[in-house]
Amino acid sequence: MATFGRVLTAMITPFRPDGDVDHERLWELARHLVDQGSNGLVVTGTTGESPTLNEDEKVAAYRTVVEAVGSKQVQVIAGTGTYNTAESVHLSKRAAAAGCHGLLAVTPYYNRPSQEGLAAHFREIADATDLPVLLYNIPARTARLIEIETLKALAGHPRIVAVKDAVMDIDFTSRSCAEIPELEVYSGQDTYTWPMMAVGAVGVVSVISHLAGPRVAEMVKAATAGESERATELHRKLLPLGFACFLEPNPAPVKAALNALWKPVGAPRLPLVPAADATVTAIKEALTYL
Repeated sequence: MATFGRVLTAMITPFRPDGDVDHERLWELARHLVDQGSNGLVVTGTTGESPTLNEDEKVAAYRTVVEAVGSKQVQVIAGTGTYNTAESVHLSKRAAAAGCHGLLAVTPYYNRPSQEGLAAHFREIADATDLPVLLYNIPARTARLIEIETLKALAGHPRIVAVKDAVMDIDFTSRSCAEIPELEVYSGQDTYTWPMMAVGAVGVVSVISHLAGPRVAEMVKAATAGESERATELHRKLLPLGFACFLEPNPAPVKAALNALWKPVGAPRLPLVPAADATVTAIKEALTYL
């Protein structure tokens, strides 16, 4: 099973020169990503610069992407998690009303709640709508790990169906897949996708699929089919791109690459700054390996 699809792209949010969200380009990008192999789109996650978007901007982005791909049977997952439970619940309800198909709920960041607090937070979000929930476990950003026992407890909720695993610990992923088989695991780090699928992950929430969607989709397909040699070959070819796209804080590198290689998507909002020319050069070189 893969509730949200196998290849989900964590979408950037395009901005116009005046700094407002560029909905025309967002619509185009959603269609482009689907054409390039994505069968799920995550809107206003970390790559979408959610901390710098206000509530109305987020909801407008959900509507744009649903309108762009809703007729293509593509899953639109709204990043509604914050460190404020009430705010996350409210935004989740608005995402459901906007036509989204699922919710991405990141571990509450900065205030570092206990495991009991994490579980209560996620259950509040899951109880707020009828949409399936994808937890987001990324301790490097949030300073808090959703521990295995907490994941086991949360997997008992009928709408908490999956976790985006960016723990970057293959032992942790192996335990998650083995001990909580009812909870689908998605790779949250492009350079870990094939190793994680080898131990039971069902797919990826990808950043590099903005630039190499067909190759990412091909690797995931090979992994799903048990074609390990082909998956390994593609994994090795994609590794340089995975590293290059994180030479600077995400999503500055991938936005700069899209500006150079696709269409204008604008600069990131402060406190992020545009990626250096050297980073774009590294991304262009990485793409030659594909």
